[in-house]
Amino acid sequence: AKAKEAELSQLLDLDISLRKLSGFLYTDLSRHPLDGPLPELPNPDTLRGSTTWFKLYKNLAEDEGLTIRQLAQRISSGNGHRTFVGTPGQLADQMEEWFRSGAADGFAIRPQLLPQGLEEFVRLVIPELQRRGLYHTEYGGRTLRENLGLKRPVNRLV
Repeated sequence: AKAKEAELSQLLDLDISLRKLSGFLYTDLSRHPLDGPLPELPNPDTLRGSTTWFKLYKNLAEDEGLTIRQLAQRISSGNGHRTFVGTPGQLADQMEEWFRSGAADGFAIRPQLLPQGLEEFVRLVIPELQRRGLYHTEYGGRTLRENLGLKRPVNRLV
């Protein structure tokens, strides 16, 4: 899994990732060493516009000691969202930990490679989650509405 992640990371266009990250951080990062830490960034209170991504990426770099290059690669592959890499059991472990601790009540699966990544997730990780009782093995309802527990809306035209 780590080798596949590294291989996919090599396919990313670093210039595009760096421009994207520079925009989110309100700082031209192209003037700084890629393998160094983030430079001093502006005070978020002085910025116009959203600072959600600014804070997320700044904290991510600081918390994990990421270089500019590593952060640019990370946001390109996961858009700053938490990414899991590992064996099916390791992925299930991380998802279970987040779920049972209340850190997540569900997950949006965004494989880096389609359709292979999604097929692997369904074939390898879902069965492990099912063994742990964390993923259903069948649906009780006949429709999505029934499976979500939603009432059928009243037809106002009849």
